[in-house]
Amino acid sequence: MKKHFSLFSQYAIGVLFGFGLIISGMSNPKKVLAFLDLAGAWDPSLIFVMLGAILVGLAGFYLVKRRSEAFFGGALHIPTRRDISKALVIGSFIFGVGWGIAGICPGPALVALGAGYLKALVFVVAMLIGMRVCERFFTAHKQAPK
Repeated sequence: MKKHFSLFSQYAIGVLFGFGLIISGMSNPKKVLAFLDLAGAWDPSLIFVMLGAILVGLAGFYLVKRRSEAFFGGALHIPTRRDISKALVIGSFIFGVGWGIAGICPGPALVALGAGYLKALVFVVAMLIGMRVCERFFTAHKQAPK
């Protein structure tokens, strides 16, 4: 019974998150690109969305920092690494460039895909291909003799 409630709660939180992305405009590439256009017709409204997300995230991490199990069961995986690696910097750069070109990032892309945006379909397909290439590269890189 606890597992079914956990799955339902995860689904409900995902739907709530999706609605939040739609209402805030984060799933609208034009609004995101206007936010990123600091030298042009800048739309600062997404700052409030990001600040709200940061506050919710901080509160969430505060609540779970001493827990070993999720609220509705299952393992709780909190990141422990705090170093800034070459892979992190390169990945962040690629993410930022992609976000700046497309105006879409992974979470909102799935919401936009559900809303029927063709641009989101192209983005999600490219994202999945990129994830696969990255997975193969890092798997091969870890297995390579040093």
